[in-house]
Amino acid sequence: MTTTNYHSKYFAYELTRRHSVQDSEKLASVLADAQVDLNPHQLDAALFAFKSPLSKGSILADEVGLGKTIEAGLVIAQKWIEGHRRILIIAPANLRKQWAQEMSDKFYLPSAILESKSFKQEQRNGNKNPFLQDKLVICSYQFASKNADLLMTMAWDLAVIDEAHRLRNVYKPDNKISKAIKNALMNTPKVLLTATPLQNSLLELYGLVSVIDDYAFGDFKSYKSQYARLTGDEVFDELKQRLAPLCHRTLRRQVLEYIRYTNRIPITEDFFPSDDETALYDMVSEYLQRPLLHALPNSQRQLITLILRKLLASSTFAIAGALDSLAKRLTRELSEVIAENELIEEIEKDYEDFDNDAEEWDENGESQPVSVSDVKSIRKEIEELELFRDIAVNITNNAKGEALLNALKQGFVKAKELGSADKAIIFTESRRTQNYLIQLLSENGYQDKIVLFNGTNSDPHSKKIYKEWYERHKNTDRVSGSLSADMRAALVDRFKEQAMIMIATEAGAEGINLQFCSMVVNYDLPWNPQRIEQRIGRCHRYGQKHDVVVINFINRKNAADQRVFELLDQKFKLFSGVFGASDEVLGVIESGVDFEKRIAAIYQNCRTTDEIETEFLRLQAEMEENITTTMAETRKKLLENFDAEVHDRLRINLAESKAYLNKYEKMLWSLTKNELSSSAKIDDENLRFTIDSGTYTLAREVETTHRYRIGHPLAQELIVRAKQRNLSGAVLEFDYSAWPQKSAALQPFVGKSGTLSLYHLEILGADQQDHLPIIAITDKNDPMPIDAAKRLFELPCNEVRNVSTQSSPEVKKEYTKYKQMILAELSQKNSQWFEEEIEKLNHWAEDKRKGLKIELKEFDDEIVLLKKEARLAVNLPEKLSIQKKIRDLDVKRDKAWREYDDAAKVIEEQKDKLLDTVEEKLKQSVKDNHVFTIEWRLK
Repeated sequence: MTTTNYHSKYFAYELTRRHSVQDSEKLASVLADAQVDLNPHQLDAALFAFKSPLSKGSILADEVGLGKTIEAGLVIAQKWIEGHRRILIIAPANLRKQWAQEMSDKFYLPSAILESKSFKQEQRNGNKNPFLQDKLVICSYQFASKNADLLMTMAWDLAVIDEAHRLRNVYKPDNKISKAIKNALMNTPKVLLTATPLQNSLLELYGLVSVIDDYAFGDFKSYKSQYARLTGDEVFDELKQRLAPLCHRTLRRQVLEYIRYTNRIPITEDFFPSDDETALYDMVSEYLQRPLLHALPNSQRQLITLILRKLLASSTFAIAGALDSLAKRLTRELSEVIAENELIEEIEKDYEDFDNDAEEWDENGESQPVSVSDVKSIRKEIEELELFRDIAVNITNNAKGEALLNALKQGFVKAKELGSADKAIIFTESRRTQNYLIQLLSENGYQDKIVLFNGTNSDPHSKKIYKEWYERHKNTDRVSGSLSADMRAALVDRFKEQAMIMIATEAGAEGINLQFCSMVVNYDLPWNPQRIEQRIGRCHRYGQKHDVVVINFINRKNAADQRVFELLDQKFKLFSGVFGASDEVLGVIESGVDFEKRIAAIYQNCRTTDEIETEFLRLQAEMEENITTTMAETRKKLLENFDAEVHDRLRINLAESKAYLNKYEKMLWSLTKNELSSSAKIDDENLRFTIDSGTYTLAREVETTHRYRIGHPLAQELIVRAKQRNLSGAVLEFDYSAWPQKSAALQPFVGKSGTLSLYHLEILGADQQDHLPIIAITDKNDPMPIDAAKRLFELPCNEVRNVSTQSSPEVKKEYTKYKQMILAELSQKNSQWFEEEIEKLNHWAEDKRKGLKIELKEFDDEIVLLKKEARLAVNLPEKLSIQKKIRDLDVKRDKAWREYDDAAKVIEEQKDKLLDTVEEKLKQSVKDNHVFTIEWRLK
């Protein structure tokens, strides 16, 4: 097939075309660019988010494991392509890096993670508002809340809020973080991601919906009176209907046709600490339980206590280093030369996840200066810490380490049975434990089979791996230019290709995908269920071909450790089954950190086994109370669509999307070949070309070339060049006989000729879109269907000669008819959107009036009760007292009626203003652009 400059120009316009929000092709160019497998449910969710140009946002509530990050990524990437670059992502602190990695790896989008340290540094460098970035901005809930005033000043194009069930109690007066985020993003379009939009109460739906749109329901009082209890099918159906434009949910059982899920297989390894290990644990635990400790700053006492307990459970090597840091801090404090930050820096060197935990714990205590009377007790505390440290240093064999060797043998035997590779990722929360495990495993048969993975990766072995990797990939897209990202990629590749074991810290492993590995070892078990789910999810995720073995360790001498494991295993069901933790159970906790704090309090406050048992039973009972089958049934009926309906829609989406991707790929390849015909070596069969800057290919998962795509700078340069080329006209001969396909629409025109014009119809407004009609007529003025005319550019073609050509009156007439048809369709859509908005505002106004009537009814009910009391009163003073109360209430009721009338007028005025705003949004302007005209022949 010969591609001409006319093909190039037409394809360039098609590749950059904007589609209506109701057009299933809207996301085609994003899908063509993205490094993701095409899953129809994810496309369905992303299209739902664009459902109406008047929408203020949506809740994407697919069940756990269906890839809500990808759904949001499609929405974000589409906004980015359209030039809307002010995009904010709010996520739990421990998911920030994962978001950055997913956006970079899958959508080629740059991002900046903002937290207190980097934020202050940017301000010191002169950037008064570090939210102003030419990248996606990613931050935590706590950070967004603290900087709400600055967030509010930004004209965000989109905000994506992950784990959004954290906002579901925003209607409660004491929910400060949720209120701050809601108010800061009041005028920003939002996408909320949560698998559990409704957990314990229907009031939570009101909270989540109000974050998106305050006009979806009236006020809290009216919503509660109508929907807190769904009393009948009519009320139920009404609420479902009102939620339908806002909430989209797909279930795992609805997509089994497209996604294969593997299982989780648990292995539990018991260990029994030595007497010395147990004695050390008891001594340090008793020390941490003391009401006054000089070594721990009051401002972060709870958090540092938690970290020390984690290090104590990790290894004697980890706690020895921490105890040494505490003793040295106190020693220097006596000389008045230490700042609190120095201790934090010491702890951070070992416990890399400190920043994430500190971001979520948010303590407010204040450190106290040291007094003269404190000196004696500080010296005694230093002696104790040094004693603890020395005991820890002298313990060179850890029972849990020995248990690890046995567990790995079992795990690899199981992996062999399952047909998976001999690969295991071991998670620890301590860098010192990481070093201990390297030595232990190297001495027991795994030498040269280990990859270390942490927040710095600065050890000589990691540097050597990176250097070899860089030499291998330096002329490909595998090299991103970011040293930290490329180091991570190098270590993951080494693990995939050569090593058996990766030993990773929590912070180090954020954002990496290890589908090729099917064994997860929790050497240290976090108390945060969401963090455990995230760990296992590094391997047990979409693309995993084998069942995943999950290994945990239980200290049989520690009652609290045993109860924590039982809770995580039996109640949260994290370690077994196809999906891990269920939505219902994970949704009980708004934040894993809240749950972690509850566990930490038990360790800190309970002295005996009985006390530990009592507190865990209380915690378990609270969870069971919240996981109610009644609410599960309500959630199912309210938020789920019928399987047949979803199934049919997903099938259509998948078929259409594959066709669009195929079309876009062909157009980009044809355009590129034409534009680079004189300067590139073209490999047509493999969709590959080579120029001075390297080899490029349209194939995904490239290892030795650059990934070529619509958004690639080179492709963008060629598209601009083709669009700007001035074309005066030519005779193009299209060969239907040499085309391997058949077209019933084209066949009647074989042997005929005529003129053809490409137009660009640009519609600007809330729903911006481009239309590219090719208007073709024969020499006898017979019009060719537009779809058939577009097919001409798929046929083998020969440019016969250049000839100056202009659109004929007949072509212009046909274009005018097409334009009128498009504008009529758009007018109908606008009318539909306007009606939907009117219906929503009518509901809102009625809700507001109902809320006012509730107050009036409360007055009436109180007056009725008082009148009954007056009749039953036995003496005159009592009757007079009640009559005075009735009179006062009558006055208040009359005042409330007047306020009701005034408020009703205000509501109508507000509604009118809102409708004016809607009308303004739906205004549009139209631009016509003649792109080119040619003479055509079809043989």
